[in-house]
Amino acid sequence: MKKSLVLAFILASLTACDQGKKEALKEEPSKKTESSKIAPPSEADIPAFLKENPNDLSGLRHTHSHKGYQQFDFNTVVDIDKLKKTKGKLYSSKEDVMKVLMGGVKNPTGDKELWKEGLMFEGVEPMPWLESAANWFPRTEKVQPNEMRITFMGTSPVIRPGQMNTSIYVELGNGDNFIFDIGEGSIANYAAAGLALNELTKVFITHLHVDHFGSLPYLYEFGGWAGRWHEPLTVYGPSGASEEYGTRWMVDGMLKMLNWHTDAFDVFPSGNAIRVVEFDFKDDGGVIYEKDGAKVIHWRRSHAKDGASGYRLDWKTPDGKSLCFVWTGDGRPSMLDLKYAKGCDVYVTEIQTEVIGLSSIVQGVPPFLGRYTVDTHHTPGYAAGWLANQIKPRMFLTTHMPFDPYINEETVAQVREHWKGPYHFGAPDGIVVNVTPDQIWVREGILPDYPNNRAPQFDMRDGKDFVVPHPRHARKDIQQQEIRDLEVDPDNYYPKDYKPELLTEWPTKGDLVMPAEQIPESMKKGMGEAARDRAKAREAHGLDTN
Repeated sequence: MKKSLVLAFILASLTACDQGKKEALKEEPSKKTESSKIAPPSEADIPAFLKENPNDLSGLRHTHSHKGYQQFDFNTVVDIDKLKKTKGKLYSSKEDVMKVLMGGVKNPTGDKELWKEGLMFEGVEPMPWLESAANWFPRTEKVQPNEMRITFMGTSPVIRPGQMNTSIYVELGNGDNFIFDIGEGSIANYAAAGLALNELTKVFITHLHVDHFGSLPYLYEFGGWAGRWHEPLTVYGPSGASEEYGTRWMVDGMLKMLNWHTDAFDVFPSGNAIRVVEFDFKDDGGVIYEKDGAKVIHWRRSHAKDGASGYRLDWKTPDGKSLCFVWTGDGRPSMLDLKYAKGCDVYVTEIQTEVIGLSSIVQGVPPFLGRYTVDTHHTPGYAAGWLANQIKPRMFLTTHMPFDPYINEETVAQVREHWKGPYHFGAPDGIVVNVTPDQIWVREGILPDYPNNRAPQFDMRDGKDFVVPHPRHARKDIQQQEIRDLEVDPDNYYPKDYKPELLTEWPTKGDLVMPAEQIPESMKKGMGEAARDRAKAREAHGLDTN
């Protein structure tokens, strides 16, 4: 077939060349005539160039000729029915199929790896249940019973549109979740990740710099407004050197600051309960949470002032294996980090890359201020790699860092001075880490800029009651009648037939209580999904589902 096609083009070219020479002798070189054009072959000429080949299944078809070129279309769709009518073997052998389909696969049978792939990728590979190996999309994947999922909701000490202040969200396969720090702006990424605010009930604060708890007021007020009616928001955090520097004091001050907001929101069913678990910052290795197979311990961090802590979360999977996550918070490299983070699966620390002069230009921070800040408060890039090499995690991540093209490669180079194992940035916002006892994988989360907020989540399974508490206030209790009387009459601005039935007073005299069986199915589907998922996860772990 190919030889026939080549011959056709050669013959056509020779004919055109010979014709051109003859015409050139008749005319001046600058005076081309119509006779110098190449005459396209007719349909009758084509078979002379391309003799019919009974084995040709390509569907060659001459479609167009014009001014010195010919166009052919090839229909490469194989006619299976035509093939079946021919004699001989139709299907490829199993051996040939395996050679093609499994070519380049290191473990084609699933029993034994034929070679290792990548210097840093032992056990680093996507799990089969991931919807995409490259990206995580909100609410498209359930956390598996033996899985821990870590999402970086805020990743920078300096808040800016591309990076919120630090916050790390950890979900366990038993249906539980933990927030480690909740810096300013990070709450927007929780909403973008498809989480209802009343699902977020446990916050562990490493220290009381505002870039680590700035979103707490929003979560407290709007989570309480959006359905956190029946359990408190619990805040875990260190004490200080004296009472006024501890977490309880901070929360007490926050409540005073929010006093007007809280009272105003009491015209709604609102959850105002907040509980503080303040632990002694000096109690290195102390257990501050232990429930349903999960345990959280803390230790001191050197961050220029007493009262900064690191956290370690250990969790036992259904098969008896353990998974571990460490977030150090901010601080200088410490021997306590080695003691309490040793051997953890996922080790996350903050990092400050040491290009102080360049960063002073980019970030607008005078070099002396940058140098002094790093040397008294933070972990340099070289130290981060050194710590990782001592701790030897399955995956090392750094966060609380600028994510900028001018510095990213230098950050890697400084870490690599000591650590040669698996390493990934916990930045920018939305990085997702999936962890099981055998595999670990890091992806970019796709967080929309304008997401739908998830509806509040409640336990709407059959046999449960749905309770909406009565508001503590009516408007008349907290607002002058005069200012309400000055409101514009709605009849003045609603078009005809568009005025709704206005709800200016709460419609019930007490709590609204109803059995879940009476709730419309559409509402149960949307507002009961998280509770159903959690019940399944807890059942897989043999935990109480009520």
